[in-house]
Amino acid sequence: MSTETYEDALKKLGELLSKKSDLGKVAASKIKKVTVELEELDSNKSSDAVERIKSGFIHFKTHKYLKKPSLYNALAKGQSPKFLVFACSDSRVSPTQILNFKPGEAFVVRNIANMVPPFDKTQHSGVGAALEFPVTALNVENILVIGHSRCGGIKGLMSIEDDAAPSKNVFIDNWVQIGTPAKNMIKQDFKHLSFNDQCSYCEKVHNKKKTQYFLCFSVLILKQKLRLSMGFQEAVNVSLGNLLSYPFVKERVVKNKLAIRGAHYDFVKGTFDLWELDFKTTPAFSFS
Repeated sequence: MSTETYEDALKKLGELLSKKSDLGKVAASKIKKVTVELEELDSNKSSDAVERIKSGFIHFKTHKYLKKPSLYNALAKGQSPKFLVFACSDSRVSPTQILNFKPGEAFVVRNIANMVPPFDKTQHSGVGAALEFPVTALNVENILVIGHSRCGGIKGLMSIEDDAAPSKNVFIDNWVQIGTPAKNMIKQDFKHLSFNDQCSYCEKVHNKKKTQYFLCFSVLILKQKLRLSMGFQEAVNVSLGNLLSYPFVKERVVKNKLAIRGAHYDFVKGTFDLWELDFKTTPAFSFS
């Protein structure tokens, strides 16, 4: 509830108390008590949030900023990150924490379900700009797309039926449908599995066997071909393929100035899978 709406409600309640004298002293007293409690509750919530922000910054400044003056002095002059990371906005999935990136080491873009849309000047310009700047201005050398376990965005994608009526959400369905190629393949090849298992397959490579990837060229267009041990293409790989639709990304990949990798973080098991997207077949790596 916004502050304006809350204050309006209190004002109207006060007007009611002044006009309706027949409410009686007992009823009026109880209502006033409730309004006071609500005001205190609202104030406490606001105070708790502010204190958390203040204590968080004080901890950062005391234990990090002031203890590493050379690092932060250098960062004040500019940045030269080696990594561009696409990760999910999920509060449980912080790439800085998971991979122990230092300040200035990674340019991080986070969104629902860690998706990279295909190149299109007419939509998703926010992602396009967040991709273009670190690649063309900062000259990052690596792009990493990290998927994760129990992703709500992937669950939302897998829940969308082809003939479903428009949903009530304004942006989410339209956004996650960037991963529709992954959903369609999973629905077709793994329709015998439960919904939760299908979501897991869509999130990452099923790793019972080594999964391998390779790229090949057509005459005019660089195409991504993913050879998977169990024959499916999941959401992270859709984003890896979409990255290659950006001319400034494709150019640098072709010239070996930019490497593209996919990854999956399982916060339930505490594992991290990493795979290469290269012009040769390369195996996946798993850390635990």
